[in-house]
Amino acid sequence: QVQLVESGGGSVQPGGSLRLSCAASGSIHSINVMGWYRQAPGKQRELVASIGSRSRTDYADFVKGRFTVSRDNAKNTVYLQMNSLKPEDTAVYYCRYEGSRTYWGQGTQVTVSS
Repeated sequence: QVQLVESGGGSVQPGGSLRLSCAASGSIHSINVMGWYRQAPGKQRELVASIGSRSRTDYADFVKGRFTVSRDNAKNTVYLQMNSLKPEDTAVYYCRYEGSRTYWGQGTQVTVSS
């Protein structure tokens, strides 16, 4: 079992920044991919960004140049630095861990509004 604990969501004005964190604990596989997905009301969950244990990254086109995903393998933690936030970034953001099995965090709300 792997447990994921997310933090860092909240409300921000357009153009602002937030940093999300997701700490994994439990049976962590040395080779894994951790990432962030989001789901807005009435929409499907979609990939935001992911990063492998060897730091290979993948970004959705709509966040390239604005969001940065990173990880600290010693802490089993993945981060999502979100800059230049837009109202359309408003969603619940979920952390995802993929090793021998896939696990999801509980989600953290990000609201971008003036």
